[in-house]
Amino acid sequence: MPREFSRIDRIGDQMQRELAQLIQREVKDPRIGLVTVNAVKVSRDLGYADVYVSLLSTEELDQESPEVKESLAVLTKASGFLRSQVGRAMKLRVIPQLRFHFDTLQGYSRKMDSLIKEAVGEKPAVSRDDDDSQEEPEQNV
Repeated sequence: MPREFSRIDRIGDQMQRELAQLIQREVKDPRIGLVTVNAVKVSRDLGYADVYVSLLSTEELDQESPEVKESLAVLTKASGFLRSQVGRAMKLRVIPQLRFHFDTLQGYSRKMDSLIKEAVGEKPAVSRDDDDSQEEPEQNV
């Protein structure tokens, strides 16, 4: 029976959990806002791990925002520390180099959601009629 997930996928999932905890608890730089690790994609040879992060903010952020650039720069500087901590926690022989990227998927999904709401409107897709309930009529016995 084949495995459901490959070893590379399992390593990526474990790295995502470890990095999320490490960034939240160990990286003490105030320039990093509230960072969420959305995904980690590890190369087949374990040479690189692409870490996709998003930032919690009240305004819409994109790749060119100064907050995003600053946070990615801080994470890139801390990548050596993070890499050593991940290697210690996961007990891997080869620890991938960490490359941080801003995840634009959330902004894209918000844009698509607003376009769908604009096209459909506030009307629900399925109408609910409370008066036309499908109850059995009462029978006199």
